[in-house]
Amino acid sequence: MSKLGINGFGRIGRLVLRRLLEVNSPLEVVAINDLTSPKVLAYLLKHDSNYGPFPWSVDFTEDALIVDGKKITVYAEKEAQHIPWKAVGAELIVECTGFYTSAEKAQAHLTAGAKKVLISAPAGDMKTIVYNVNDDTLEANDTIISVASCTTNCLAPMAKVLNDAFGIKVGTMTTIHAYTGTQSLVDGPRGKDLRASRAAAENIIPHTTGAAKAM
Repeated sequence: MSKLGINGFGRIGRLVLRRLLEVNSPLEVVAINDLTSPKVLAYLLKHDSNYGPFPWSVDFTEDALIVDGKKITVYAEKEAQHIPWKAVGAELIVECTGFYTSAEKAQAHLTAGAKKVLISAPAGDMKTIVYNVNDDTLEANDTIISVASCTTNCLAPMAKVLNDAFGIKVGTMTTIHAYTGTQSLVDGPRGKDLRASRAAAENIIPHTTGAAKAM
């Protein structure tokens, strides 16, 4: 299984492609599904405010990105079951939209012709894998798995060491998290959550996390 598709070419989706190239992975990204135009996707891939300039060549056409001289087909399907993964041979799908976060929803990728789905977020009652913590539980017949959240991937290794050495009966955790695309950069109404209405870059804003459930 060497051909990969990415659904959602945002922060995580772009980093998936970048990392595969950095480690010279045998996995080949053959398609991306995102509602944004290839022109904008190419620009965001090439110019990264956090990770710096993209080290490989990037170009685009009306329906593709050309990365390091290789064509990556770009689709713009709103519904995952309509993405033509099978047409490009994409067998493994990395689900990065944040919308298909359950086995039932992610099944849409299998309906579209994929063979396996990796969800880049907590996804409820399904096998959740944190590398070097419980990746030994992966089985060849797993079709949909979650790799939890950024917070869970930070917390789980520490919790495993403590639990293996001493045992954990109960715990509490606090995370200091960078602000994300869902937060406003200027003061403004954000529903009923008064603290969330404050400018993200200038305030400490209490928030909940799904990491505890994922643990």
